[in-house]
Amino acid sequence: MEASALVYVILTVTTVFLGMFVRNRAYYPVALRGGRLFGESPGCDRQRARNRVAVFAVYCLLTGVSACRIAVGNDYWVYTQNFELISQERHVSSEMGFNAIVRFFQLVFDKGKVQYVSIFAFFSVITVFFFVKALCDQSGSFAFSLFLLLTGGYYFNSLNSVRYYFALAVALFSMKYVLRGEYGKFILQVLAGALIHKSILLVVPVYLLARFLAAARLKCWHYIVGGVFLCSLVFCQSLYREIIFWFYPFYRDSAFDNGQLSKANILKCVCVLILCLICYRQSLREDLQKRFYFFLNLFGLTVYCCGSFIPETSRIGYYMIVAQVFLLPELLWEMKKGWFRSLCHVGVAGAFCAYFVFLLKGMYATDIRLLPYLNWIFN
Repeated sequence: MEASALVYVILTVTTVFLGMFVRNRAYYPVALRGGRLFGESPGCDRQRARNRVAVFAVYCLLTGVSACRIAVGNDYWVYTQNFELISQERHVSSEMGFNAIVRFFQLVFDKGKVQYVSIFAFFSVITVFFFVKALCDQSGSFAFSLFLLLTGGYYFNSLNSVRYYFALAVALFSMKYVLRGEYGKFILQVLAGALIHKSILLVVPVYLLARFLAAARLKCWHYIVGGVFLCSLVFCQSLYREIIFWFYPFYRDSAFDNGQLSKANILKCVCVLILCLICYRQSLREDLQKRFYFFLNLFGLTVYCCGSFIPETSRIGYYMIVAQVFLLPELLWEMKKGWFRSLCHVGVAGAFCAYFVFLLKGMYATDIRLLPYLNWIFN
């Protein structure tokens, strides 16, 4: 790996270190429940002030690296070409909300480099905001969740596929509304995200179903319905494909329609499932929040194992398995202190570090191109 890869490594180490100053366990349940001041109790004690400073520093560093990039990502120049088509009022496949934002920046800035750099910077600012705000509101172990978000590739891949990862950040943020039972806010949030990338509409039935199952005492008919659905993924693939291509006709027979399985994500989901089964009686059985994340991980495993016929399967699954950034820290936190808990911590951290190394090596691929990292300040 060349020197520019150190930007991502240093960013990860620095932000996780800053995240360690965030002591959020006493505050995040209030934010998750909601209430006065959008989930925060009035006043600001010393620890909360430290939290805000550290979180703001993390946000600035993540936003800075993302917003200052140039020619990073395999679709960077594709987007710039689409900006030109939008300015000419020609047809593009992106959603109306995204097109409207592009037109606004085209009115504000002159045509050229400043214009498209400002558009990418805008989406960096709001995407990172939703990622970081979600961690603040839904995780009692901010630094660990941030570590999983970074080494799991969700943040770094947001430098590519701008619209999709904005939608993913919105979906992650919207989970708290599902847990609160504020379904109106949840649906409005998703509809707003769908103006940028309509694939986020998938999370409405998926998240609501996960919430229902998390709150229910599973009975025989639940398992029967689940079995029927799994069978439909095997025997009704053509029907599902027609539904998908109705929304995304340009995916039919494209490079994304390749039927590949993501072995890494399958392994990740299986390992998380095993950890959930180990911790089931101790912390998972009666906890609505963790059960919700558990079912999302289970849905993600189903998609990766049975959904190879879906174009861009990984992106569909990410809407579900991104909940691991909340689930894993909570499971590990509530384990009894001892050698087994330490072993699980080391195992999870080591596995995600190894995944991050393979992720960095793959960033040079022509269909990813997140490395070398270039920015408009020094390049």
